[in-house]
Amino acid sequence: MNSLLQAPSLVSAPSLQRRLSLQIAPRDYEKLILLFFCLVAAVSWRWVLPLDAQLRIVAMPPLILAFWAIEKAHSRPWTRVARDFLALGLIVPGYWSLGLLSTAQFSPWQPIWIGWDRILLYDFGMKAGVEGLGSTIPFVLELAYLLLYAFPPAALLTLNLIQQRSRIGRYLFVLFLGTFTAYLLLPVWPVSSPRLAYPGADLPLFEGFPRNINVWMLDHLDILTSAFPSGHVAVAVSNAFGLLVAVPSRHKIWGAAFGAAGLVYAATIYGRYHYAMDGLASIVIATAAWRVGAWLDARGRLS
Repeated sequence: MNSLLQAPSLVSAPSLQRRLSLQIAPRDYEKLILLFFCLVAAVSWRWVLPLDAQLRIVAMPPLILAFWAIEKAHSRPWTRVARDFLALGLIVPGYWSLGLLSTAQFSPWQPIWIGWDRILLYDFGMKAGVEGLGSTIPFVLELAYLLLYAFPPAALLTLNLIQQRSRIGRYLFVLFLGTFTAYLLLPVWPVSSPRLAYPGADLPLFEGFPRNINVWMLDHLDILTSAFPSGHVAVAVSNAFGLLVAVPSRHKIWGAAFGAAGLVYAATIYGRYHYAMDGLASIVIATAAWRVGAWLDARGRLS
């Protein structure tokens, strides 16, 4: 009788957390994604935003959790592959979400940084070297910059095709750790792109459809929060380091990714989309993400 009259016990917090984890089954890289969007939602309250913008930011974490729960409840081999690919689709919304938080300013560092860029472009001969063969190298650089966001899907597809699905979590962990860390720093150090801060200065000699598309996309789709660190370089280098952690013995795969990342970094400087320091900061961040990912992988703590 006493047991019948006894009130039902409350579910403990650790038990609830375990149940939620079983229902969603987030992998380590997905925890990074969720943490990123939760942090953006938390800090967004510091800005006076339109209601629809605030709702979009705050709605992201529960929407992501709902998708994972649905996928887990109806999990199939193809849905697990789709879940990884769809995660890559959060990179651009993650970048755009930072665009609501602040507007880039003219930083006192910019005159120093553009001076360093001009030493690189003119004194060290980067601009002459790029343009020495006519429009060929500028075309390649602008094309690499244009195709940047195709790098992660191509890498993920490659890992699936070479039967390395068990290593995909390592790749995505490093990719998201490096990329989203760089994104979170954008509101911290607002810097205008040299293309906007110094319009018409040091521009490439050659045009072409890749550059025209790049400039159009930056004018219409880019955020103005900051150019520091470089989002493009963060994605490109984190992508390469992620492949290095995932398939260290496949030298051609991650070597090609590093080559593509080098083209993207050169394109940001030559095209005046970024200062060299923007990309250098992203390389440092991606390198740190690589070391963290490699350290965790060596201890069997990445899934």
